[in-house]
Amino acid sequence: MSLTDDTFQTSRANLVSSADVIDYWQLLKPRVMSLVIFTGLVGMAVAPASLHPVLATVALLCIAVGAGASGALNMWFDADIDAVMDRTAGRPIPAGKVRPDEALAFGLVLSAFSVSILGIAVNWLAAGLLAFTIFFYAVIYTMWLKRWTAQNIVIGGAAGALPPVIGWAAVTGDVGFEPLILFMIIFIWTPPHFWALALFRRDDYGRAGIPMMPNVAGDRSTRRQILAYTLLIAPVAVAPWLFGFAGPVYGAVAAIGSAQFIRLAVRLCKSGDADNYRAAKKLFGFSILYLFALFAVLLGEAMIMRFGGL
Repeated sequence: MSLTDDTFQTSRANLVSSADVIDYWQLLKPRVMSLVIFTGLVGMAVAPASLHPVLATVALLCIAVGAGASGALNMWFDADIDAVMDRTAGRPIPAGKVRPDEALAFGLVLSAFSVSILGIAVNWLAAGLLAFTIFFYAVIYTMWLKRWTAQNIVIGGAAGALPPVIGWAAVTGDVGFEPLILFMIIFIWTPPHFWALALFRRDDYGRAGIPMMPNVAGDRSTRRQILAYTLLIAPVAVAPWLFGFAGPVYGAVAAIGSAQFIRLAVRLCKSGDADNYRAAKKLFGFSILYLFALFAVLLGEAMIMRFGGL
């Protein structure tokens, strides 16, 4: 092989990554995407109308792809800080499996595809909300809030709270009061959920230079703010039952779950530095179960009502 051939092969290797399907799948942040699909489905289910099953499937897939696109764009921009955090160092870009420009192109193509297909096949209000969600997460949160303010999760939580609104809009063509309540549940749930994570991942965020609340305000202030948000979410969580678009089973689950959420937050608030890690990890784990239970019961009740109590 000539020197020219060697140069060509080296250049080609630099242009093509070693990524496989699994690596690109990981770019989509599948765990986050699964939550988006679930809450988007609940928004569709509680809507006072229905879509043809094919269109409903298309809408849900577009919401999923849009969420994945947001994840890919987030990983592209955050590759530098992902590389220094234990929790994220194995992601495809810092691990050297996917090139940054490939991740950027992947995210942009998926964004355009998901928004355009949702608009053409379903309606443009839902497509516009999806486009706004992608922009808010990839630009407002990732490129600005995350590295600028300790309120990053509070404001940025709007992106993760929009899927049920998109699902509702896909079915009805408008935005009602009910999906805004679902939005508020997720929006208020997000700070205590992520601040609990930040408490036991404080060193990780510190190495990356991310101004998470424990790193900026300290553990004690963060614990108090977690408690404040758990107190705030309790009345919002039971609101679907109070306003009549959820049944008594949901009301009971929301009340009992919120009481346990508050109890764990009180325990975390009272915990000393030695017990801080364990209490924060327990609250973080429960917060995932809490949100899942609320939306699972909402979905179950909606399906029962739709299919005649079968």
